[in-house]
Amino acid sequence: MLLNLFGHFIDVLSRRVVALLLLSFLTACSQQIARQTCVPLTSEAQYCLNPTSSVLTDAQHRDINLTQMVNFTRGQDSHELLTQLDVNSQRMTLVGLAPLGQALFTLVYDGQTLQSEQSLLLGEQFKAEYLMAIMQLIYWPTEQVNQQLSGGNLITISCDMALCKQLVDDNGASITLTYNNIDPWLAQVNVDIDAADIHLQINPIE
Repeated sequence: MLLNLFGHFIDVLSRRVVALLLLSFLTACSQQIARQTCVPLTSEAQYCLNPTSSVLTDAQHRDINLTQMVNFTRGQDSHELLTQLDVNSQRMTLVGLAPLGQALFTLVYDGQTLQSEQSLLLGEQFKAEYLMAIMQLIYWPTEQVNQQLSGGNLITISCDMALCKQLVDDNGASITLTYNNIDPWLAQVNVDIDAADIHLQINPIE
């Protein structure tokens, strides 16, 4: 499932030149979709989205507004997406932007329901809620992630970076997270999904 999701996403990005020619028309054509709040991250591990209160307990991070450049690599293919992540006491919002700044998808999670509005360009198979789940895996406290994780466990591991975590499922499959800053919100974060041959590099933009 995860392989199909990101594989489809990278296939979409690889057609970005054609997409941008059509974007002025297609951005006006979007669909509103109610999404599932629980997603499989590996063949065994399933994660259900945490409420925003789980991350806003840290007084240093009230009303989070973070712009990021996300680089997706699969095999020899590599593509970029600009994202805007906003978190407050009521909701978590994730917006994906094309290279020229047009919104491709908007996800809004209110702690109960997840609503997605996305360009028809992305197709019905594109499920941006997986990216929102990855964002929570990166930024939410480990103990909060594990409360919402079944079939696996997120742990902190030793490494030569400022911080490293690994999600290991019941079959031994893993997702590895590495941070170049002890504060995840300030860090460049690398996410390696070995089973799907996918690497994500997430850079915060000042």
